[in-house]
Amino acid sequence: MPSARKQLNIAMIGSGSIARAHSNAFHQVSHFFDVPYSLNLKVVSARNQSKLEAFARQWEWAETAADWQELVTRKDIDVVDIAVPNALHAPIAIAAAKAGKIVLCEKPLALSLAEAQMMAAAAKNLPNLVWFNYRRVPAVSFAKQLIDEGRLGQPYHYRAYYFNQSGVDSAKGQTWRYRASEAGSGAIGDLLSHSVDMAIYLNGEIAELSATKHTFIPGREVDDAVLLMARFANGSLGTFEASRFGVGRRNGNGFEIYGAKGSLGFDLEEMNRLQFFDATDPGKLQANRNILVTGPDHPYSGNFWKPGHLVGYEHTFIATMGDFLQSLAKGEPFHPNFDDAVRTQAVLEAVEASAQSRSWVKLPAR
Repeated sequence: MPSARKQLNIAMIGSGSIARAHSNAFHQVSHFFDVPYSLNLKVVSARNQSKLEAFARQWEWAETAADWQELVTRKDIDVVDIAVPNALHAPIAIAAAKAGKIVLCEKPLALSLAEAQMMAAAAKNLPNLVWFNYRRVPAVSFAKQLIDEGRLGQPYHYRAYYFNQSGVDSAKGQTWRYRASEAGSGAIGDLLSHSVDMAIYLNGEIAELSATKHTFIPGREVDDAVLLMARFANGSLGTFEASRFGVGRRNGNGFEIYGAKGSLGFDLEEMNRLQFFDATDPGKLQANRNILVTGPDHPYSGNFWKPGHLVGYEHTFIATMGDFLQSLAKGEPFHPNFDDAVRTQAVLEAVEASAQSRSWVKLPAR
């Protein structure tokens, strides 16, 4: 007989598109990962009651609640998942941490570095995660493996971009992502935060940067695009571009890394593939390899499908939750956590400062 798994009761605040991704991960994680927990979708909370009820029915949440403040202190809740506009991340996370809950939070962690630091301090002794889910794309995890094995040698250049066309429609300005009071920023928090987290994960700390941002729609409260140059602590140079005006790109989140011994390239719109060039091969055999990262012996190939069978966006959330629960069971820290997200938030704040001052900004060494 299989051993009984410990039940974790989850409360989620939010019922938008990202809440669907989280709900699916909660339902699916034990189907793909060997975890000693069963997740009980206990209660979900959101502002729009009719939308909330429909969401709860579709995703099989047992209860609904209107007041998140009461929800996070309930004794029958073990985990609080935050899937709401950015301005609410800090108050919910801090309240949940004070109540001793496991805290899961969407990105970016906060509206400011000061808020992010307060959140990290509040959750310091509690299990926590930030949903930078693109780290768990198998091809990205494989890129990290190749880098850690020294397959690229000394890094020279890191290029990151994140383009979609979500900002072109001026009517989008009516949603929370385009209101400064709720989102804090535009492409910087929504898109660049993913690129920065990925860069730190793959290439290490950013030492200094110079940035500019732009808003294409007159009267819009947040940035539509951001560009920056960066110097990494490892000596490499970097460029970052993020824009909601990348017409023709649906979710073009990519990176290129060039080192002394090889290079890597990735784009989320081809998420099962990784480009790898090995400069140590004999010259006559050197060529860019287009690797299908679905196994055998690739990250997460033992969790999902047989080699050659593709994984999708939803699997990145499932893998995030699977790794988190395995870390929880072992009493080990999970990454990315609030402390990791503070590092990303520091870069985002430096971007804002540089764009304002039109100068290079140094980041504190770690």
